[in-house]
Amino acid sequence: MLRYALQTLRARKGGFIGAFLALFCAAALVTACGILLETGLRGEIGTERYAGAPVIVGGDQNVHQVTVKNKGDKTKSKEKEKPLGERVWLPADTAATLGSLPGVKAALPEVTFPAHAVSPKGQVVPGVDGKPSYGHSWTSAALTPFTLSEGAPPAGADEVVVDRELARRAGIKPGTELTVQATGSPRKYRVSGIAAPAGGDLEQQTSLFFSDSEAERLSGRAGQVAVVGVLAKPGVSTGDLARQVEKALAGTTAQVVTGGERGPVEFLDAAKARIKLVSMGGAIGGTSLLVAILVVVGTFALSIQQRYRELALLRAIAATPKQVRQLIGREALIVGALAGVLGSVTGLPIAYWLHGKFVGFKAIPDTLEVTFSVFPFFAAIGAALLGAWAAARISARRTARIRPAEALSEAAMEQRNFAWGRLGAGAAFLAGGVVLLAVLSALRSEPASTPVTFLSVVVLAVAVSLLGPLIARIAVAVLGVPLKASRVGGYLATANARANTKRLSAAVTPLALLIGMACTVFFVQTTMGAAATAQAKAGNKADWVVGSAGPGVPAQAADSLRRVPGVTAVTEVVRTSVRVGLEKYPAQGVSTQGLAHTWDPGVSAGTLDGFGPQSVALSDVAADNLGKKPGDKLKLTLGDGTETELNVAAVYDRGLGFGDLTMSHELVVKHVDNPLASSLLVKTAGQGGPGRAELQKAVGALPGVGVLDRDQVEDLQAEVQQSNAEVNYVAMGLIIAFTAIAVVNTLAMSVSDRTREFALLQLVGTTRRQVMGMLRIESALVVLISAVLGTGIAFAVLTAFSVGMTGSASPSIDPWMYLGVLGFAAVLTALATLVPGRLALAGRPADVIGSRQ
Repeated sequence: MLRYALQTLRARKGGFIGAFLALFCAAALVTACGILLETGLRGEIGTERYAGAPVIVGGDQNVHQVTVKNKGDKTKSKEKEKPLGERVWLPADTAATLGSLPGVKAALPEVTFPAHAVSPKGQVVPGVDGKPSYGHSWTSAALTPFTLSEGAPPAGADEVVVDRELARRAGIKPGTELTVQATGSPRKYRVSGIAAPAGGDLEQQTSLFFSDSEAERLSGRAGQVAVVGVLAKPGVSTGDLARQVEKALAGTTAQVVTGGERGPVEFLDAAKARIKLVSMGGAIGGTSLLVAILVVVGTFALSIQQRYRELALLRAIAATPKQVRQLIGREALIVGALAGVLGSVTGLPIAYWLHGKFVGFKAIPDTLEVTFSVFPFFAAIGAALLGAWAAARISARRTARIRPAEALSEAAMEQRNFAWGRLGAGAAFLAGGVVLLAVLSALRSEPASTPVTFLSVVVLAVAVSLLGPLIARIAVAVLGVPLKASRVGGYLATANARANTKRLSAAVTPLALLIGMACTVFFVQTTMGAAATAQAKAGNKADWVVGSAGPGVPAQAADSLRRVPGVTAVTEVVRTSVRVGLEKYPAQGVSTQGLAHTWDPGVSAGTLDGFGPQSVALSDVAADNLGKKPGDKLKLTLGDGTETELNVAAVYDRGLGFGDLTMSHELVVKHVDNPLASSLLVKTAGQGGPGRAELQKAVGALPGVGVLDRDQVEDLQAEVQQSNAEVNYVAMGLIIAFTAIAVVNTLAMSVSDRTREFALLQLVGTTRRQVMGMLRIESALVVLISAVLGTGIAFAVLTAFSVGMTGSASPSIDPWMYLGVLGFAAVLTALATLVPGRLALAGRPADVIGSRQ
């Protein structure tokens, strides 16, 4: 049987190219997603600042929750943990405790905080390649190690040492005066020296070093340190040193790390990016696998349909159903193995490309290196083999079961009766899609709704695939009337569509999936963005917003603005995230004085009157999830791991625009890595109040700080939302590209197999021009039906998504983007239909008929 399968593949290469391409793309996607998933799980995060310290001690960056379950006489406990959003600091005496250990040469305390140099023109100088810039104490310079290449260490509170890369880029020399914007008001320092790291300039950050007392002041964490780096005495191994440190810190929450585990302690964002990669890799991989199965089944079904006569002859000469299934199954396994191997290899550069794109969008830092083993490749090959075998068995089911006496008549023309099993399965998938839509409309968090959104699209597309012949008959019956206007092309196209509804359905399914998936990917983002922008716009009562091109707006700006005549309220806003239990919520801290004049989150219960340091306001989504109402107590963990209990003062509706939790600026600012405000909301006294020029003059001495009007703020918010959306566009764009390839593949297979049909039409008097006219009308028919189905799928899914996420059944759809999707689908269809059609018409009709006998 294997020999016959190989002979069939050699004889019908064209018929199997479509299946090969579908499986090849599926294997490549599965490999790429598997590598991203493995990178998230095992990817090593390289260290820079701590490269010279073999052992690093940091705070526990996770919040923990223990659940206990009783089963009969047995009690089982399970601990779960989730990462915190800010750095967890250690007691300062940790360094003294570790410094007395017998194997320790030195225990160096490290404090770290945002610190940027300011150019003589008053512009904030970003870190290397636009990355962060941090301040440290000079004592911790040995952790890299940094050594002086020029000048001297900072001896007083007014001196600073800068790294060599910054000095070269900004033209800084020892002895010059340098303004530094750190966690408070900008301050002038004298550059006492230039320091260079031993292994070459750092690539992930810029470093400024202050005296120990000044660094402690700037960090705002008196009596605390970010980490402690431990250096070993000569002859003491890293393992022995780590064991001594762990023993000394037993009973505390401090974490002792060595080797590759130092990176996550240095780069907190890189550690959090692991989780993001796992979720993205799983979402893309799962969706692509479902799409691949749907596409591969459709491709094999079309391939087998084109071989119906051949398979019917095998049944007529006494081949058993089992033998036919074995033949088709082994053909599929050969194609699947070849496509799986080649596709898995191709998936590697795709994974690197995706990683580079995510780094470019700053969704993940480049310190998280691509990591993979053989498992993604084996998984891709296994998926290709399983998908090919399953697709072949499903597609060949009816062919293998028909009786020999009916085989040739079955092959002669398409059967007009309905396959009730197929209709039943289609109805079941349609019902499943409706259930998913109902679930989606009840989900109110983006992480929960995103996978359900794309699963709904795929399930509804499967229903369209199974119900395709019935849909095609209905569509042809409706569209057949206007098509009669074209006497030859329209008549032939209508007749062909009526006689070959399965072929029409095979062409419509991937195109409808393409339109539905593309519209969903694009308009999920616009729906969320429009709702968030509308809520933020409606709730912002300020006349002006003050922002910064640097690390943030210092408190001095708020103080200066409050002294401007005519300014009635200034609200400082600082962003963070908190955990309630293990659930993460975006949060903000707002200064409470005059809050009602600048900010209206749409309070639906409770009041913001008397809002203070022990108060918290919740969005309606968070309140529902937590089961809280005004007057209740809420226990939460702040970003740096500090646990607190607050009074629920109010519940508000505009959570998309303002986050799920709102606390006082006074509380939040003490527990974030960057205490500078992300923005200031400024309210003035009507028409007689100060204008933009007066406000800008009040903050003009502060580097990078500017006054924006409401329109400029909305434009900046749109840019941020677009930047965040680009990650999803790239991620899901691969699936759309795969589906587009499947569309071209299916249509080209369908048309290229009709050379005999075209030849017969020409022999009975139809011209080539009329045949091409028929193909153009057929392609337009495919596009129209697919557009209706794909749009219907997308609109149903987007409406359910909008109901759940925004509370309104009105998704935001960009008309030009939608027309672009339809135009792209139409161009694909035209190319995949007309080019193979023209090639199929290249030969003489008599020669074609003769060669096909």
